[in-house]
Amino acid sequence: MDTSLIGAINLTIHAFLVGSLLLGLHRKIMARIQGRPGPPIIQYLLHTLKFYVKEITFPVTAGNPLYIFVALLDVAIWLAALIVAIDFKSSLLIIIGIYVLQKIVEHGCGLTSGSPYGKIGGVRSVFSAAAEVPLFAVVAAIYLTTHSVLISDILNYQEINGSLLFKMPICAFAFFILLVSKAPNSPFGIVKGKDIVSGYMTEHYGLLASIIYIAEAVAYFVLLWLFIAVFIGPSVISDPILTLAVMVVMTVILAFVNGLTPLLAPHHSVMLQMTIAGLVLCDVLYRLVAGG
Repeated sequence: MDTSLIGAINLTIHAFLVGSLLLGLHRKIMARIQGRPGPPIIQYLLHTLKFYVKEITFPVTAGNPLYIFVALLDVAIWLAALIVAIDFKSSLLIIIGIYVLQKIVEHGCGLTSGSPYGKIGGVRSVFSAAAEVPLFAVVAAIYLTTHSVLISDILNYQEINGSLLFKMPICAFAFFILLVSKAPNSPFGIVKGKDIVSGYMTEHYGLLASIIYIAEAVAYFVLLWLFIAVFIGPSVISDPILTLAVMVVMTVILAFVNGLTPLLAPHHSVMLQMTIAGLVLCDVLYRLVAGG
């Protein structure tokens, strides 16, 4: 039991540090694309540590108990996703459930802050839930191909039949768009758009802001790991160094996509993600017909 706990703590620290550095690299590359020197790669990590030691402030309009609870829930659900995905290699359906819950947390963070900017960010998080529709379709297509939604079974399938990246390019593209939407300064970043300051995080400061930063770093790491595990396979995921190298390459690609793509309007963002969901559903129907 103690060994398992130590392993979980080590995994959490590893995910946070790697996720923070990758987000810092993402920000650095985007700055270079825009002709700016940009912050150091460790800037995201420094921001997290800086807020950790700052005084916690509570807005007058905030509902304090929920205001604190929702921020703590944000990091708790992504730590749960980390353990479920990487430690237990459990079901993709659990990961989707956690991802959907995170949207509720974003909504709650904005509403409990009492800030008009936070409330708008919270409402927009509901619009951004359109990203879950392609995700459900992707899992359905994966099940029809591998006959399982367990990450361990999907890895075993790829070990025998090869990577799913080339067998299911539409699904891989849909999952990649999900990564684009979760990366900083995304064209789908309507939840924390510059027009609403920091969105649902506008009134979060001090330790609570640090907790949300930790959650974002862990979330970024988990989603990158999932993409590699589900679509590239055990040949990469079994080697930590190779996994890290692929994460760096994917972060560079994401930075170029986000740096060269303008911010989409909320309705355009939803329409594009629903279109991608439609493409994946067509792929699912094809597999159903072909399987039948």
